[in-house]
Amino acid sequence: MTVPPPPDGRKPGDQAPEDHNPWSPPSPGPAPAHWAPYPRAPISVPQPHNGMGIAALVLGIVGVVLGLLVILFWMSWLPALLAVIFGCVGLSQARKGLATNKAMAVAGVVLGGVGLLTAIGGAVFTVVVVKKAADKARAEVGKVKASASAADKARHLSFGESYTFEDGLKVTVAKPEPFIPDAYAHGHAKGNKAVQVTVTVVNTGTERVEVETGLPDVNDADGASAELVIDGSGRQKVITGYVLPGRRAVGKYAFSLPPDAADKVEVEFSPDAMRWKDAYWKGPTN
Repeated sequence: MTVPPPPDGRKPGDQAPEDHNPWSPPSPGPAPAHWAPYPRAPISVPQPHNGMGIAALVLGIVGVVLGLLVILFWMSWLPALLAVIFGCVGLSQARKGLATNKAMAVAGVVLGGVGLLTAIGGAVFTVVVVKKAADKARAEVGKVKASASAADKARHLSFGESYTFEDGLKVTVAKPEPFIPDAYAHGHAKGNKAVQVTVTVVNTGTERVEVETGLPDVNDADGASAELVIDGSGRQKVITGYVLPGRRAVGKYAFSLPPDAADKVEVEFSPDAMRWKDAYWKGPTN
């Protein structure tokens, strides 16, 4: 059995000093050593991932602004769509505790949705406006074509009818009459049929008007141009010079037609070929 050491610190077997008082308290030993506190490692706190929410908010604002500018609606859909996507990602991170800006993410999703709606509205509005403009343009073109067709139709007449040009000259072409050239006629071949075309021009305006081209063109039934007949009989008269207001000028012209194409002719005439389109008179010669 092990014997515990005496309280005075003596080893077993050592002799006690003479003045030792066995009943005195033990002498105090050396002071206990003081241990330095163990250093603690710093606890790292993860940073919040707020980038998605911020990006969603910024892109949502950009999408709404571009959508409100009608001419830039086609640019608003992309930032608005990205705002919705980034906002949804930001909300997911906020639910997991990885982000602290849930409100920004929600605002980005809402603004992105508004931007998409404005982009769709701008597209619909643009389509409607363009369609109306196109319809209006087509209607105007149709009116112009109809007016041109009506004007062109009005310039095609029968013999004896009148057409008034924009300078106020009213032109009438009578039905062609047979014409017998003299022996010295030029432009008439033997066997052809010669006809005389009478053109009457009346000035219905208030100012005198000059007749720049008083010579008509005649086409036979086959569409070929007839040849002008010139002789020395003095029966032909060319309209030249000015026609005074309320006055008239009469021109008479002879043309030679092939016998097989002389049953129907067309007379083409304009008092000023540089300014006004020709009018046409058509009909049989018999």
